Amino acid sequence: MAKTSLLDATDHALVHALHLDGRASFRTIAQVLGTSEHTVARRYRRLRSHGTLRVVGLLDGTRSGHTSWSVRLVCAPDAARPIAEALARRDDTVWVRLLSGGTEIACGVQGDSDQNGEALLLEKLPRTPRIVAMSAHATLHMFAGWRSRVTALSDEQAERLRPPAPRETEISLNERDHALLRVLARDGRAGHGELAAASGWSQSTVRRRLDQLRSSGALRFDVEIPAHALGYRAEAWLWMKVEPSALASVGTALAAHPEADVVAATTGPTNLMAGITCRDTQDLYRYLTERVAPLDGVRELETAPVIRTVKRVGAVLP
Repeated sequence: MAKTSLLDATDHALVHALHLDGRASFRTIAQVLGTSEHTVARRYRRLRSHGTLRVVGLLDGTRSGHTSWSVRLVCAPDAARPIAEALARRDDTVWVRLLSGGTEIACGVQGDSDQNGEALLLEKLPRTPRIVAMSAHATLHMFAGWRSRVTALSDEQAERLRPPAPRETEISLNERDHALLRVLARDGRAGHGELAAASGWSQSTVRRRLDQLRSSGALRFDVEIPAHALGYRAEAWLWMKVEPSALASVGTALAAHPEADVVAATTGPTNLMAGITCRDTQDLYRYLTERVAPLDGVRELETAPVIRTVKRVGAVLP
């Protein structure tokens, strides 16, 4: 646990529990943590009201024929922030970050398999000369994806909270499902009453549908928490040109690094991207020079510091 973390031991345990099961009841979490249900509920509400923690429901677009794209935009300095905020409000963006002194935006987009990420954005973005460049890269393989940085529970405690592994079966979505998912993208712990009102289903039907979506692997829950709340002050996005014969080995090696939040093989002039979180800029420097540079097969490396995260794992940040 970082000494500069804004969270105490109980907060860390709660965050770890919610990473394992974002919709676990406060009673269940309290039993695992050995504390009272009132304490767990109070801690959760305090963290959420302060904007420190939020549970979000995420659709695995690959289950419904979607393709994930990483899109880079270069903007005029005064345009990057409003454009990033406009992108974050869209349902088809998964994450949005301001990079490189606030003139570049990186975002993740999900769209139909016959669309590319650039077309998805251009169809709805206002025509403006303030966007001076854009490129889109399809995600081909995920080596690591948005994992937790908090490990406060024992293996036995974690096993009591971990839901069954999804069966990854085919499932089709309708308009009521999408209404349900829009609510869960804002609040993954939304009550069955709120979900029933949004979808038009009864609460019992909502419960069954949530179970179906989760067991099929179409729906998962994640915890949104800013890195600085956990004591991390340096985030960066990496784009790498890797020898094709070394792509799998380099991607696997990066995914094993605790600094790596997400690692993916992509199309485009660079073929591997990674999101990195470090304690500070000196730690980031050591990571790049001592952990990434020695990897065989990395020909070029571009690093862009994250200036601001506008949207992370599906949730627009305050």
